[in-house]
Amino acid sequence: MREDANRRMAEHVIDGLKKRNMEGYYCATKEEAAKLVMEMIEPGSKVTWGGSASVGALGLQESLKTGNYEVIDYPMQEKEKAGSPIYGQVVCADYFLMGTNAITVNGELINVDGASNRVGCLVHGPKHVIIIAGLNKLVKTVEDGYNRIQTQLCPVIADMTNRKTPCGVAGFCADCHSPECMCCNIVVTRHSRYTGRIKVVIVGEAVGI
Repeated sequence: MREDANRRMAEHVIDGLKKRNMEGYYCATKEEAAKLVMEMIEPGSKVTWGGSASVGALGLQESLKTGNYEVIDYPMQEKEKAGSPIYGQVVCADYFLMGTNAITVNGELINVDGASNRVGCLVHGPKHVIIIAGLNKLVKTVEDGYNRIQTQLCPVIADMTNRKTPCGVAGFCADCHSPECMCCNIVVTRHSRYTGRIKVVIVGEAVGI
């Protein structure tokens, strides 16, 4: 019964993505999703990813590093630098993998970013963007997506990374301008200009934070 409900929810989101010129796919499990993503990526291509617990949960980095792919490694210390030469390689990648902080029932993607390399690549650059979205990321509206990020996401990430932001210290968002602010850019993807560029793999399990 739950699987049927999950599939129906995902089908509605996929219809919304299609109207926004994005492609949607549904996989019941993380294992099915990992297999599908690997099938989407052409062997020999240049592949990279943004910071993403969802991508890690599917084990995709390990599969790519051991396969026939040109992996562009982009360490965190480089992401914090403006003008990093590695970023020039990242934006020219064939495939960019990422999660999404929230996705609405109508197919809008909501993401916040501190260094903003991740949302930068989502908006423009890599030829293909593959997004992993567990059903735990599903919200009704864009505003609900903001609320999810502020109450369920940023406080957890701040604690995990030992950031001294208000959400990391107090456990809730204070709309801060901290030097370590993780919400420097808030991006809502409501439409893709480029047909076939953005693909969203919806997983019928909780994936990522």
